[in-house]
Amino acid sequence: MNIINAVVLGLIQGLAEFLPISSSGHLNLMQALPGVNVVNEEQQLLFNILLHVGTLLPLLVVFWKDWWRMLRHPIRNNTLLLLIIASLPALAAVLIPPVKAFLDKYQTGTTLLSVCFLFTGFLLLLTQWIAKRREHRQPKPHSTSPGLWNAIVMGCMQAVGILPGVSRSGSTIFGGVASGLNRETAAKFGFMMSAPAILAAFLKESYQAVSGSGGFTPFLAAIRAELIPIAVGVAVAAVSGYLAIRFMLKTIAKASLVWFALYVILLGIAVIVMQRLGILLA
Repeated sequence: MNIINAVVLGLIQGLAEFLPISSSGHLNLMQALPGVNVVNEEQQLLFNILLHVGTLLPLLVVFWKDWWRMLRHPIRNNTLLLLIIASLPALAAVLIPPVKAFLDKYQTGTTLLSVCFLFTGFLLLLTQWIAKRREHRQPKPHSTSPGLWNAIVMGCMQAVGILPGVSRSGSTIFGGVASGLNRETAAKFGFMMSAPAILAAFLKESYQAVSGSGGFTPFLAAIRAELIPIAVGVAVAAVSGYLAIRFMLKTIAKASLVWFALYVILLGIAVIVMQRLGILLA
């Protein structure tokens, strides 16, 4: 893997992880384009592991005050409990055998990519419609705090967001708005929800990589062999992820989600066309 590939993958991961456009969908699409797939399967698994570190760092930095309050007062502050509850549906999805088999089958490749991009666009349009309708009925809505019902709904939507092409941030924001939160609160809690999910993905893929490479020592050797591209990719993912989070938190209250919806809908249509023309690799 060269530096340019690392920058491209890090940029896609950092921006698309927190903008409602699906990082996994973009990475799968990129790998399916002939002549564009920049890394082989082994490199991709290794790089994905470290990219998760890159996207976890901005979550820790942006919300460090919230994490600190949770650690200082884990019982009095119910956010930690809500985050645990919100993580359960996604955890169940990867543990229930039939669901896990379905996810494993479609986790890579482009079979469901067009449908998932179109579904993300529909969710974003629906989120915008619900939020605008609520604002018209209540011009100055009070900021609300997430509760148990919000955590359950957003957790279920995060489980749906496991599919490549379904944006995790977009689906959780939809879940929050649909369950009664304003867009700012839904976005913030949705981003914080992604930290346990990203950490879990990091641990899972690290275990797979260590097992597949024959042990911890060969795994470290593989990292050392790609140390500079990995470091560059992680740094790019961290910086772009930080900018994406800040952008969403600053603009989510006023900015229209229609533009993001239009983008992923057009991308979904483009995938259908490329599939029909036989352009995408299997």
